[in-house]
Order: sequence, then structure tokens, then C-alpha cells
Amino acid sequence: MGEQYKGKVVGWKLSCGVDFNIPFLYHSTMKTISILVPQKAILGSLEGTRQLFSQVNDFLKAREAPPLFKVQLVGLTKATKLAGGLYTINADLLITDVKKTDLVVIPALDGDIRSALEMNRNFIPWIIKQYKNGAEVASLCIGAFLLASTGLLKGKKCATHWMAANAFRKMFPDVNLVTEQIITDEQGIYSSGGAFSYQNLILYLIEKYAGREMAVLIAKTFAIEIERISQSSFIIFQGQKDHEDEPIKKAQEFIEKNFQKKITVNQLAEMLFLGRRNFERRFKKATANTVLEYIQRVKIEAAKMSLESSYENVNEVMYKVGYSDPKAFRTTFKKITGVSPVQYRNKYSRASYL
Repeated sequence: MGEQYKGKVVGWKLSCGVDFNIPFLYHSTMKTISILVPQKAILGSLEGTRQLFSQVNDFLKAREAPPLFKVQLVGLTKATKLAGGLYTINADLLITDVKKTDLVVIPALDGDIRSALEMNRNFIPWIIKQYKNGAEVASLCIGAFLLASTGLLKGKKCATHWMAANAFRKMFPDVNLVTEQIITDEQGIYSSGGAFSYQNLILYLIEKYAGREMAVLIAKTFAIEIERISQSSFIIFQGQKDHEDEPIKKAQEFIEKNFQKKITVNQLAEMLFLGRRNFERRFKKATANTVLEYIQRVKIEAAKMSLESSYENVNEVMYKVGYSDPKAFRTTFKKITGVSPVQYRNKYSRASYL
């Protein structure tokens, strides 16, 4: 770490003999990338991260240029068993061996999140120390829970897997969770959305450290969609019933059973014998959605299922879920999913493959 080298223009030739002839101007300091090896880590995000950063060095080496990254696996123990013991990852270093690094990467975690956090609690003071010493920190998918446990995300934006959104909000109410985003970047702290979205964050970091040309080359090499910025179209709305407010649960169930009909806030409040303002406040607290947002999400989720599995046209689907205004339906659909109804059907419809 700390080795300086001057700017240089290089091209690329792969081992198969294909010459990309892509110029790449770099001028930087070698950066140490510390990829954590937590208990319950998901192997794909750990090894995939190592491969992406290492490939940058491989391309540089092929053109007789110095490496840009020092990539190291850092653990609490030298050997960590993953996937129920199917794989063993051997760390290059223990956290006690690493006094300073430039980037800490927290891979995705698997299984019960509370037990995973307990197993990996000894990483927390080390991550905090590295950040205070100038390191940047990136979490991948469910790794956001370990990052949030450090307190470094307080008041900041964070992305994680959409399936874990409700649990994350409950555990870390002081973090601004943005479930629709693939990447967040705030004050040297990064996070990525669900599953393979981690690849987009690593590409983002490669572009930041090595330039756009290198990021594009890596994206092409690994067949990654580089400009994907939203995971909204992947989200399956499941409501938020992990709470103890029984009247609000009844309201949710009523909405889900009667979404085709016109439902008003006053109707729901009266049904539950609650004042409107009290009902709205309790509903938002319990579900993280306003009543109107919840109704819209239930309707759009039903529309998505129809677009995926039926031959009904968009207008038929619109009427089926209780909309009568095509413009309002399209606007709401795109706001929630990030794409238009037609784009969604083209992307996910089973019929399109027949």
C-alpha cells in the first residue's frame, strides 16, 4: 500500500489472443482491498468480489503495467467453513494483522441474521477503527446488517436485499433504507441491493478507482449489465405483518382481499373504530407505508402477476386490479417497479417465451 506509479496508457489482449485495443489511462496509488470472511458468508459474493478486483490486475499485468489492487481475504480465524461446511475459505490475514487498509468489503450473509451477527461481532470494532483511519467500507446484500451494526450507517442511506427490508427497518430504524436502489454511496460508505447486485457495486468501485474504460471492460468480460441502478422490478411486495398491531393487520388483510374495489382511508378507519389520524399514524408505523401506498402496492403486485402469467392486455389487467385511468395506472406502475407495464411484460411474461 502506498506505492505510487505514473499515468500510463495500455491496451488489452486476452489469453485467447483477442486484442481489445482499448486505451486505459491510469494514475493512482495501489489500493489494499480487504474482503472479510465472516461466518455464514455467502461464498458467491466473497469469491466474486475477489475475482472482479483481481481481474483488473490481470489485465494490467498482461500489458506489463503495475497492479492497482492488493486483494486480501481477512478473517477472524485462518480457516472459515461456509455453506454448512461444504467449503472452507482460508484467510490471507487475521484482522489483528491488518493495521490499515483502503477498502473493507463485507460479503452477503446467510441464514438467521441475528445468529450471524453474533458470530461476527468481533469484526465490528475493527471495521469502525478502519473507517476512522480513512478506509472506505462496502456491504454486499445482507452484509448491510453487519455494516449497520457498527453504527456507521446512522442517518445514512443503505441498500440491501428487498426480502430483508422489513427485518432491516425493525433492527436499524435510524438508517435510511432505500430498497429500490442497487447502489448507495455516502461519505465513503457503500452498499448494494440484493443477491448478484453486488457485482454492480464492485463495478462502480472499479470505475471510481480505475476509470470508466476499465469498468466497461470488466463488465463485458463478466457479462454484467453495468448501468443497472434499480432493483424495483425484482421486488415482490409481501406487506409488513411482522408487528403486534392487530387492528392494522386486519386493515392489511381487508386491503389484500378487496384491492379490486375502491377502498378509502375513512372506510378502513371506521371499520376498525379508529380516528383517521390515529389510524394513519399506526398504519405507517406498522407497515412503513401510508395507507394509499399500501393499497397501490397490493394492486400493482396483482397486476405484475397477471402480466407475468396471462395473455390479458395491459388495459384488461388495469381494470382487473381496480384502476380505470390508464395514465394513473402506468404512472403508479412505473413508480413502483421502475418500468412500464409493457416493459415489465416483455421482461417477465411466460407467454413471451412460448
